[in-house]
Amino acid sequence: MRYTRLWVGLTVVLVFSFAVLGYYGFEIYRVAPPYPDRVVTTEGKVIYTGDQIVRGQKVWQSMGGHELGSIWGHGSYVAPDWSAEWLHKEAEFLLEYWAGEEFDLDFDELRAERQAALKDRLIREMRTNTYDKPSGDLVISPARGIAINAVGRHYSKLFGDDSSLHELRDAYALRENALTTDENKEAVNAFFFWASWACTTNRPGADITYTNNWPAEPLVNNKPTGANIIWSVVSFVLLLAGIGGLSWYYAIQERKGEEELAQPPERDPLLGLNPTPSMKATYKYFFIVMALSVVQVLMGAVTAHYGVEGHGFYGIPLADFLPYSVTRTWHIQLGIFWIATAWLATGLFIAPAVSGQEPKYQRFGVNFLFFALVIIVGGSMYGQWLGIMQKLSLDTNFWFGHFGYEYVDLGRFWQAFLFLGLFIWLFLMHRGMWPAFKRPTANRHLLILFFISSAAIAVFYGAALMIGKETHLAMAEYWR
Repeated sequence: MRYTRLWVGLTVVLVFSFAVLGYYGFEIYRVAPPYPDRVVTTEGKVIYTGDQIVRGQKVWQSMGGHELGSIWGHGSYVAPDWSAEWLHKEAEFLLEYWAGEEFDLDFDELRAERQAALKDRLIREMRTNTYDKPSGDLVISPARGIAINAVGRHYSKLFGDDSSLHELRDAYALRENALTTDENKEAVNAFFFWASWACTTNRPGADITYTNNWPAEPLVNNKPTGANIIWSVVSFVLLLAGIGGLSWYYAIQERKGEEELAQPPERDPLLGLNPTPSMKATYKYFFIVMALSVVQVLMGAVTAHYGVEGHGFYGIPLADFLPYSVTRTWHIQLGIFWIATAWLATGLFIAPAVSGQEPKYQRFGVNFLFFALVIIVGGSMYGQWLGIMQKLSLDTNFWFGHFGYEYVDLGRFWQAFLFLGLFIWLFLMHRGMWPAFKRPTANRHLLILFFISSAAIAVFYGAALMIGKETHLAMAEYWR
């Protein structure tokens, strides 16, 4: 009866949690900022097309995506948040442009009442949603079109090799010629503009932006809403209350004598264990774990140093062939890889020990999985380097290069390969533990829970496969 209550409780928690995730996933899909077919001025001048925006998202991914600056607050923080920086630059340009056109002065030279009037115009200009759903056009004023082109020229120079921005690239740990073609520079500008537009314009029928007034930008009256503050407080209060409630419950049960304390075994069950062939085959996994963890630390040291010396490592021009976006990608991926490898190896080692039996061909399966993991680690890291160095087409980059989303940086081929590898591991675990499942012992429920948690590792990674070549950024972030 005790275990029945625990299983019911676990089921209720899982159902409720996934119901909440599903609901908010649908809401994100429903209210996501649209990709316009065109960004066009009221005079009919086309600034960007929808195809350029979508291509720009792919270009941003190929540069390293979240590993080089951030979008909507998600990513690294040596380079800026591109959506927030574009927003600020565009707003400042418009204020200066209007001040020069109407008063022949710099904005800072205007009287306070004129500054206030222009700031009010800026808020109305940028927060009013001018996306026309029937035509698919995002209609902007000619002045805003000029501002967009001006900001775009800055980024085209930044992602090129313009000597005037060398120090800024160094501060951003951005390599020279991060983008090598004018087409890709223009496309990434279109994407950055769209991302900043979503941060600024109000949702239809609402007085908050698509990003819930993020970032805090006083020039366009972006400030945290009351709901943001309330739910932020509620979330951690509920977390602390839940932890406290569980502690109280088990303390009461123990006091009543209804909760038996687990008694440790008299001796370690693994001592004196006679390793089977498949268990011995896992030893090499642990050597790889140690090697990957050491390389991760080295990549972390280099990545941290780039925050001081953006293009070098103690005078060595390391960024020419190993830029910040590569080292940060590898630092994060190696952490995931060595933790996953240790988990996989431990499971494969424990399975025969728990069941007391060695399934046929288990050693072959363990060795096969090991070499598959070596290929995934080496191949994905090399592909990420090729993508960031702009040596792959955008389509090839999607499959074999840099996926662009933090923690999901592997190209789609490597993601699918890893996903398959996780299920091979799950199969090996299951066949190794199956004899123990059939024995009606007190530990059976714990073994089942262990297997469910192992299955969750494989199944949950499948969320990454829901992100396609042209998946909307909001939905890509949801699946990530």
